[in-house]
Amino acid sequence: MLVAVSGTKYSGADLVVKLLVEKHGFELLDYQKPAIEILNYATENYRNNLVILCETLELLVTLEKRTFFVHLSVDASVGVRLKRAQEFTNNYNGENDDSHITNEIDKLIMLLDEHDFNSESIELREKSHFKLKIVGNTLTTLEGRLNKALEKQIIVFENKKFDNPEESNPPLRPDWDTYFMRLATLAASRSNCMKRRVGCVIVRDFRVIATGYNGTPRHLTNCFNGGCSRCNQGDSRNLHTCLCLHAEENALLEAGRDRVGSNATLYCDTCPCLTCSVKIVQTGITEVVYSQSYSMDEESFKVLKAGGVKVRQFSFIQEPRIIIV
Repeated sequence: MLVAVSGTKYSGADLVVKLLVEKHGFELLDYQKPAIEILNYATENYRNNLVILCETLELLVTLEKRTFFVHLSVDASVGVRLKRAQEFTNNYNGENDDSHITNEIDKLIMLLDEHDFNSESIELREKSHFKLKIVGNTLTTLEGRLNKALEKQIIVFENKKFDNPEESNPPLRPDWDTYFMRLATLAASRSNCMKRRVGCVIVRDFRVIATGYNGTPRHLTNCFNGGCSRCNQGDSRNLHTCLCLHAEENALLEAGRDRVGSNATLYCDTCPCLTCSVKIVQTGITEVVYSQSYSMDEESFKVLKAGGVKVRQFSFIQEPRIIIV
């Protein structure tokens, strides 16, 4: 895999690179070489663990094309950055007086702003998959804390297959549950319901056969435009007056019993309500996977269990992933 490390000035991006090389056996690549040359070398050696300091958007855009690429950004508290700036200045000038940098705090602030808050630098860090956030203001334990965090993240980067630990996926390739739940979350973004966004995906043999999101039926005014008076009045009661179809209902209507067939799984980012659970049983769904709880969970579980439907909760990791150090 190839790990690119970016970061705010004096936050520790250089230290992360150093630790990956010295403690974890990563090969250091020269970021000053042409981007295409770096890309070609990384592609030829993609089975090796490679690391590079990335400070330009051009380099990032070139490298992120590869499936074995991971972008890690580093940021730190003002206290850590100030002390690292002092340390860097003292080492560079051979001085022992920390007042050199503190006496020129305006120059330091200008340097940080020039590096961190130009448009390219901001976009570069915002595109990172993993964000290391260093807290506190001490340097004595910084290297140890960083290394401990990196040890855990390297395991994540390796993305070992659960059923075959000897084989690994590309670092950011999601497993099936994560993939389908993300699709359900994407479907939820199309919801027009005033109350909440819910998305659903029906899958058979690892193939999507239907999707759905909640909102008013076709040809009716969207809920967020006043199409459902119950939702627009903020009333949590009088559910029987609600005009919004649930995400599960829409997906089941799209698929129909024949297309659902046997061994179909329903992914929903919110646990189905009682009414939807009854329909799920009736259409022949064999498993329900949900991520968020709902107020009617217990009643829904009873119906699904009685109908022979397996139910499990799945929590996928939100991205970008933030690691507190």
